[in-house]
Amino acid sequence: MKLSEINNISGRTVVVTGGSSGIGLATAECFLAADANVAICGRDKNRLNLAYQELSSKFSDDRIFAKLADVTSKEQVEDFAKSVIDNFGGVDTLVNNAGQARLSKFADTDDLAWNEELNLKFFSIIYPSKIFQTCLEKSPSGSIVCVGSLLALQPERHLVATSAARAGQLNLIHSMAQEMAPNIRVNSILIGTVQSGQWLKRFEADKNSGNDYDAWLKEKALTKGIPLGRFGKPEEAARAIYFLGTPLSSYTTGSTIDVSGGYSRHVG
Repeated sequence: MKLSEINNISGRTVVVTGGSSGIGLATAECFLAADANVAICGRDKNRLNLAYQELSSKFSDDRIFAKLADVTSKEQVEDFAKSVIDNFGGVDTLVNNAGQARLSKFADTDDLAWNEELNLKFFSIIYPSKIFQTCLEKSPSGSIVCVGSLLALQPERHLVATSAARAGQLNLIHSMAQEMAPNIRVNSILIGTVQSGQWLKRFEADKNSGNDYDAWLKEKALTKGIPLGRFGKPEEAARAIYFLGTPLSSYTTGSTIDVSGGYSRHVG
């Protein structure tokens, strides 16, 4: 079979949680560019509307669906899933993308922060995966791709809660891959440092940052010791997600792709 035939995902339906910005939005655009149908959700109404407007300015409206939903709410995810299925009829790929880093050390992470972080990192995968599972099983090539972090294998002291949650999340994903095979493939990407709204906020809060955001990012990358000398771009993570979420990776499950610019210090 030719690569162009394997890579033909026209008519497939892809769900992207946290799809209103950053990696999620870049992923939605990547799949739309390949002629798939894409449904996105997010918690911020204004940001979700802007994302929908951006996507619909480039692609056909009938292939895009957007709905407000918090993936830590089972009821909201169920409502989102019903709307997606009503709109597109089925789902072939689920991208679990929701989640962000929490800056904290063990000494100053209170009980509420631990609960919030663990709840977000686990249930942002559990609820969508369980609720879309039956639908994904009906697909000839059902796939779940989770956006994880290199912190799962390489924790950092100032991100203690997120590091711990990401490690448990990776274990969960591997367990899901074993249980859902052979009907659904489950994989993840492990991102290092990727440009995002969080980094822009840190730049704006840094009184010594100067006026050049790109120069500030480059300095941070060099300070962190990223071998490629820069932060990743959302579209670079999206391309790895695309590979894992399509038949291009048909014999891959329970695996990860490192998208960290060489920052990983572990072997394997």
